[in-house]
Amino acid sequence: MDGGRDVPEQPGVPPTGAGAGPESPLTAGRDAPLGGQAVLEGVMMRGVSTWAVAVRKPAPAEAAPSGALGEIAVNAFPIASSSRRRWVYRLPVLRGVAALIESLGVGLRALSISANAQLPDAGMELSGGVWFGTVLVSVAFAIGLFFVVPVGLTSLIKHQLGTPILFWLVEGVLRTTIFLGYLLLLSRVRDLRRVFEYHGAEHKVISCFEAGDELTPARAGLYSRLHPRCGTSFLLIVMIMAIFVFAPVGLPAWWILVATRIVGVPLIAGLSFEVIKWAGRNRRRRWVQVIMYPGLQLQRLTTREPDGDQLAVSIAALQAVLDVETPGALSAADLVGVEVVA
Repeated sequence: MDGGRDVPEQPGVPPTGAGAGPESPLTAGRDAPLGGQAVLEGVMMRGVSTWAVAVRKPAPAEAAPSGALGEIAVNAFPIASSSRRRWVYRLPVLRGVAALIESLGVGLRALSISANAQLPDAGMELSGGVWFGTVLVSVAFAIGLFFVVPVGLTSLIKHQLGTPILFWLVEGVLRTTIFLGYLLLLSRVRDLRRVFEYHGAEHKVISCFEAGDELTPARAGLYSRLHPRCGTSFLLIVMIMAIFVFAPVGLPAWWILVATRIVGVPLIAGLSFEVIKWAGRNRRRRWVQVIMYPGLQLQRLTTREPDGDQLAVSIAALQAVLDVETPGALSAADLVGVEVVA
């Protein structure tokens, strides 16, 4: 399946979320093989065999005075999962690394589609090379900021610290502090607010489906914008997991410390992926909820309460996936190797 369609506007969609009172309290009690990502004026949803992106197009110039919204453009594509092709990618830790690489590729395409949908001229498109270069720079920046900088700064006082245990504790605290500060700064960027609202819409709609509720903006708006499998929670786990993974390295020369931090990123990501998937499957256990609580609260920085129109976009993306597959009715064979973060 490879194509796009426009979804007509739903009149009379009740507003929810932003400016609609206290935060939604409902949460789902089960974990479905569904994930997603907020994009520019839209949402990407991913299932087992299909992913789809729904984007709100800019309203025509003649409709601007009336406040009419643009159409919802939906594009759906098949997923060729590496875990289905090679058994090695179904092994613990490795399956998480493979899933993250696949998610990065899907997310890149979804962002490209959403960005091109916002261009005024249909003939104008951002090239794939531009997006690929952007992702490379972003990944390099993230590794440098969250792994190389903390170990570099801690190395400056390595001799004062004396012991490897104190070294990796200070490095871990510094890494986590940089991460939290970075998210706090992002949350204050006005231009990212709508992306965070679509992020909240994605979580609400997935939770609505996981709860077996009706997929409408009014019902989805009743669910929490916080989700236990969110990528924000995943990144916090990465920061904490790194403390324990790097502990056995000790205190070698600074360049060895830096090299281990770069090489160790896939291992940390794979281990963290296992943790967040396990937490999603055991979300009803009270002690699991306590452990995941900090990550959930951190999502308050990267999500905002969406309105009904944004929920309609998110539902359109999920519906395009559900038109092809039914996650709740899949067999064990269908779910082999499936690893999806919300």
